[in-house]
Amino acid sequence: MQANITRQEFFIRIALVFICLGFWKGGLNLFSFPLLGMAWLMDGGLDRFKQTIREPFVQAILILCALLLLGLLWGDFPEDGRVGRAKWVKYYVLLIFIPFYSLLNKERLPWVIGALLTNYFSVLAIGVYYWLVMGDQGIPPLRMSYLGFSAMLGIGIIVASYLTCLCQSVKLRIVSGSVVLVLLLVQFHQNGRLLLLATLIAVIFLVFLRYRMEIRKFMGIFVSVLMITTIFASGSSVFQDRWVQVKSDIELLQQGDYRSSLGYRLAIWDVGLHGIAERPLWGHGTGAPESYFEHTIVTYRNGIYKNLPEFQKTSHYHNDWIEIGMHIGILGILALLFLYWSWYQIFKKNQLGMLGAGLLSYIFLAGLTDAFIIFSKIPILLLMITAIAISWQKSNLNNHYQRTA
Repeated sequence: MQANITRQEFFIRIALVFICLGFWKGGLNLFSFPLLGMAWLMDGGLDRFKQTIREPFVQAILILCALLLLGLLWGDFPEDGRVGRAKWVKYYVLLIFIPFYSLLNKERLPWVIGALLTNYFSVLAIGVYYWLVMGDQGIPPLRMSYLGFSAMLGIGIIVASYLTCLCQSVKLRIVSGSVVLVLLLVQFHQNGRLLLLATLIAVIFLVFLRYRMEIRKFMGIFVSVLMITTIFASGSSVFQDRWVQVKSDIELLQQGDYRSSLGYRLAIWDVGLHGIAERPLWGHGTGAPESYFEHTIVTYRNGIYKNLPEFQKTSHYHNDWIEIGMHIGILGILALLFLYWSWYQIFKKNQLGMLGAGLLSYIFLAGLTDAFIIFSKIPILLLMITAIAISWQKSNLNNHYQRTA
């Protein structure tokens, strides 16, 4: 019996390690997701589900996914099969939190933390190689765009900044602070300027929460962040090129030409808000927003946006709120709001409010200019960090209570 239990436990740990190591590579998810589900069932996940579902964050995930499923009933699918690309399916990646979080315990945490750190820094090394050696953006072998890579860097910067703020050990603070500087340097050389801005604002907000009662320290760190930002910006040709591009985008807009990064976003937000106003309560149905844009721009505002699909293929609305609102209306927007609120609350409830505030402010800011919550693999990384941080905190609190009992 003991040998059987040992084999089962080993399988569960391998499943957790495998998904932490391989989630960036899309093909591996065909094996890692089912493997995680099997491990959850073997570990009695269904029996604990009644307890798991009491968590508001889990409820928020299930509500959002259920509404998207219901939205299929009134979705107006095009005959050309364009909806087959189904970007909206990425929302269902949020469900991975349930088995992953349920499986974590004190004994499994070292395996999971080791695997996730190995994964993160391996992907980072590949990204740095493509930046320094190949002169490329993102990570082509992993089909990770510069936006996905920049988003990953931003998450790492926020977590490392949080550790730097809280570390009591000078050596650990130096290590985590060095990680922040290295990741920030790399992010300055990626094209995701809006994600970089979201990162900097989230870090400053996090530092403010830590030192709001010590205004001198906060101002000192704030000035240091500004100096580092200036140095990195002046030394980054990519950053300077993107700044020149912003000026070019503005000039094109003044000429009524929306075929630019800024112009395309303004146009698709305009069409998206118009679409939500048409069907505010239920939206246009899950899967319909993409085709709605391409059909509407032919006549909307006398067709000033009709050539945009030639500039960029329509895939989403570059805004989390407009994207979900187009799918399932105000119900979807409220569900997303509940998701963000409960996401922060699960951190706060476990005495990790500062980390939660840093991460959620980053998610919110990034989601204003991109459909961040359905970014490729980024939600998985965020959910894993959430589950690991909470489980680690609970383990430490239990140990503290046992010592003081």
